[in-house]
Amino acid sequence: MVDFGYNRATTNLQSTEEGATSLRPDYRVAALTGDLATENDAQRLARSQAPVKQITTGTVCHLEAMMVEIALTGWNLDELDLLFIENVGNLVCPASYDLGEDLRLVLMSVTEGEDKPLKYPTIFNTADVAVITKLDLVTAVEFDLNSARDSIQRVRPGMKVFEVSSKTGEGMNELIQFLALQSAAPATAGRNAVELG
Repeated sequence: MVDFGYNRATTNLQSTEEGATSLRPDYRVAALTGDLATENDAQRLARSQAPVKQITTGTVCHLEAMMVEIALTGWNLDELDLLFIENVGNLVCPASYDLGEDLRLVLMSVTEGEDKPLKYPTIFNTADVAVITKLDLVTAVEFDLNSARDSIQRVRPGMKVFEVSSKTGEGMNELIQFLALQSAAPATAGRNAVELG
């Protein structure tokens, strides 16, 4: 499962769409996307040709395992190698909810500042991997990559970090290869679930 959170919906969708599109020739992928309202995200992700469903939460600021279970109705998980889940967009609420994922990724955009891990340590402490997105905007927003890396390591020493731009493709191959390797590893429930928060 891939769970995306915080105000990074466009980047997350582009990253998930590119990831799903890139993985589809060799892997069976699907995606669930969560948001308070609309099915816009699922419609955009459907361009990847992967099966996609939208979970609309109304006023709830996160996905819960039961919501995911209901959304998975009709899908045979044994026929999937990777299931991506995009969580509702914030770094607070999703941190406290286990969706049954095998791997949790947290995404932070360069437009949000280098100190996000220090302000929202729970999501970084509950994640396995950090992804810094919108790398193509580093210069424009005067983002200090070294400071961001340091903030991540101060909160979660040893955390694996990917730096990507879905616009230029920078770093995407490395992230996709990493996810492909996760798909090859044994999964806890007969599938590999990656959550990005």
